[in-house]
Amino acid sequence: MTSDSLPLVLAGPILRLATPERLVFWLATSTAIDARLCLSGPTGTSVLQEYSSSQLAEATQQLKLAEALYLQMIDLPLLQALPVQQQISYDLQLKPQSAERWQNCNEWASALCYPGQQLPFFRLEPKVRQLLHGSCRKPHFAGPDGLVRADQFLQQCSEHDWPSLLMLSGDQIYADDVATPMLYAIHQLANKLGFANEHLPEADIQSSVELHQQRPYYGQREQLLPDTKAGQQVLQQLFKGVRKPVFTSDNAHNHLISFAEVCCMYLLVWSPQCWGLLNKELPAELTERLPAAQHAKLQKQQQTIQTFASGLGQVQRLLAHLPVAMIFDDHDISDDWNLTAEWEQTAYQHPFSRRIIGNALLGYCLFQGWGNAPEQHQPLLPLCQQAATVPGSLAHDECINALLKFNQWRYQWPTEPPLIVLDTRTQRWRSEVSPDQPSGLMDWESITDLQQQLRGHSAVLLVSPAPVFGVKLIEAIQHLFTAFGKPLLVDAESWMAHPGSAHALLNLFRHPKTPQNFVILSGDVHYSFVFQVALRCREQSPSIWQITSSGLKNQFPDRLLKLLDRSNRWLYASWSPLNWLTKRRQMKVTHHKPLGASAGQRLVNSAGIGLLQLSDQGVPEKVLQLTADGKQIEFDLTQGDDEISEDYSL
Repeated sequence: MTSDSLPLVLAGPILRLATPERLVFWLATSTAIDARLCLSGPTGTSVLQEYSSSQLAEATQQLKLAEALYLQMIDLPLLQALPVQQQISYDLQLKPQSAERWQNCNEWASALCYPGQQLPFFRLEPKVRQLLHGSCRKPHFAGPDGLVRADQFLQQCSEHDWPSLLMLSGDQIYADDVATPMLYAIHQLANKLGFANEHLPEADIQSSVELHQQRPYYGQREQLLPDTKAGQQVLQQLFKGVRKPVFTSDNAHNHLISFAEVCCMYLLVWSPQCWGLLNKELPAELTERLPAAQHAKLQKQQQTIQTFASGLGQVQRLLAHLPVAMIFDDHDISDDWNLTAEWEQTAYQHPFSRRIIGNALLGYCLFQGWGNAPEQHQPLLPLCQQAATVPGSLAHDECINALLKFNQWRYQWPTEPPLIVLDTRTQRWRSEVSPDQPSGLMDWESITDLQQQLRGHSAVLLVSPAPVFGVKLIEAIQHLFTAFGKPLLVDAESWMAHPGSAHALLNLFRHPKTPQNFVILSGDVHYSFVFQVALRCREQSPSIWQITSSGLKNQFPDRLLKLLDRSNRWLYASWSPLNWLTKRRQMKVTHHKPLGASAGQRLVNSAGIGLLQLSDQGVPEKVLQLTADGKQIEFDLTQGDDEISEDYSL
């Protein structure tokens, strides 16, 4: 299919970093483009600033990933500072470089504007009084989409309550858990966009073209690994669907493999344009040989994904109106990514699994990480372009090597309080006891660097994909399985799983020059909660809030979570001697109850998006979970639940 028969814009625009002096937009197009930009007041008539195609060309980096897929990063230093707390409309006009006619926003994305608006817009709110945050968005989860709920909130939001940003704190895609109907859609799109053929190393299939068109191995991708000892080790670590006691039954049988598959996954979860190019019905050869139970499951997944796709117009609109910050967690790459040193050794030493992980990380870099801090990613971009141009080549492998060594995934945005986003995946503190023990989420050097970042701030928004302070019973179960050498079975990825990193992080809160107000934003766990933390060893403890919202389109098994929630309340009450067995030192953690919840409930198990309101001092004033089914759950911040306040001691 030629680019002439494709939509001009395949995904985006996504507003990324936005300050009065700088605007960053990301979008994916089907051809090389020219762009120009007009910024105006609320009505779209009072022009504030205009940028010609030559000015925007100087501010734009373009990468060609396929014959009909180009990524555009517009990183525009503004001629003069834009006003804050004011609606600023923008018209990003585009045209193919081979064409003469310009298209405005309403032509290349007909549903990009909110009702009553002629153009998309944004508001610069550097003083954070309100923000949206969430994680864990699985397209085939049988429930509504939290990003659609966020769009509904924004449509009804007054100018006084406009959020400063949207924080997506991990698992924006599930590279390791893909439904067969989604993988079939990915292959259709990959074939239409014209990706170069990628040679697959030491696999039982030779190339991406063969994988996408002839032997896709739907639901059976663990069979692709060579039948060798090394291949079987990788199978256990990466591919095999492992039943995980207590938590979930994960399925990696459709793990994304090729670079093309990763790119198409991002396009299909962010924008409606590409779905219009695809055959939504599953082919007969895919379903006719399946047993009745599997056929029914496939049809149910297909219906769920079609419903998911029908909401992507609202998702595209949301991402065009708020600055969007992102960070990876494991499913963006692979389940249990870097959980233990043994996992790393096994996965990275085999060329095929190294390529699988590397392709997912390459996709994260180009579709997510690049827009967080464009200047930090500049050294990687030439390597990424070479890898996309000749996939499967030595240049591709060299790019993956550079990505795996890259240590600048963390970043900071100049908000007030500053938004500091942690990399808890690639700078890990490996266990000194055994390679099969959980690694610390950050190593000593990274935590030391974080301590330096915190100096001089009275308040901070700290983003940790996994909660720093989690549910103690669940952490105890993880510790128990780890003691028996099975950390992979229970996702033993809490901050407290590694003594060194736990000790260093908690000492950070005890430092005399630490900020007075910490708000820790997290996701990952598929349920939501609010904890307040105080240090017992200081007269004036910093105010520490752990606020977790998860998932956007995922949630914990309901019966199991209710059991764990109530059991945690009894087993770890303030009088319980079990508190002496935890790794947290001299801390009081108070659970804040959802308003209207039952007597034993402290955790919210409902897909949706988190909404946080802050005081001028950076202290939470209101915390809500806007559920994907349209409800609103508020946590009671006026008083803590003293009955289950927890004393943490070594």
